Amino acid sequence: MVRISCVIFDLDGTLTHTNPLIFASFNHVTRRYLGKTFSPEEGAMASLFGPDTAEEAMNEFCAYYAKHHHALARLHEGVKEVLPFLPQHRLSLALFTGKGRRTTHITLEAFGLTPFFDAVVTGNDVVCHKPGAEGIEKILQQWNANPQETVMVGDSPADVQAARAVGVLFAAALWDSYAGEQVLASHPDVTFLSVADMHRWFRLHVNGYPSVAS
Repeated sequence: MVRISCVIFDLDGTLTHTNPLIFASFNHVTRRYLGKTFSPEEGAMASLFGPDTAEEAMNEFCAYYAKHHHALARLHEGVKEVLPFLPQHRLSLALFTGKGRRTTHITLEAFGLTPFFDAVVTGNDVVCHKPGAEGIEKILQQWNANPQETVMVGDSPADVQAARAVGVLFAAALWDSYAGEQVLASHPDVTFLSVADMHRWFRLHVNGYPSVAS
């Protein structure tokens, strides 16, 4: 049995249903500045806008994101029951997301999630983005945490790769995953099909002595 001392959550597709909002915000900006839209698999903003337009385009992106957050984003049911449960059992909570600091803050504040996290690492806080493990390493270093006592909960192949690279346990959150089959093919240490599954698993494994079967 391995003691759990830290849980690191991904944000989009794991705690929140925000991917449609991200795509809508992205395409709002590309329509305005480039005259076209993209599928979710295409392109990244940094590679599409030159240095003279990038800051203005990002401001426009964040403004649209904030304005339409209420209509296009939602918190997954049950998340607000899971998050307060874990610190009650001596677990530290962190967030590692690939999205930027500004949009992360908008979402955390909108859903009242900010108080739950002892550490938040965004795409603006790392040089090596997911699937790189720099964000997880920052969290481990901040708390002097043991990777073998840490669980990363995420929904994407990038989350899997980041967890594996630094040797933390990986729990697959499949209730809103765009790449569920790929994530399953990576043989996660734990698989959750719903937030309720995740809550049940934590209740079983942190009652009295936080642990997970190795």
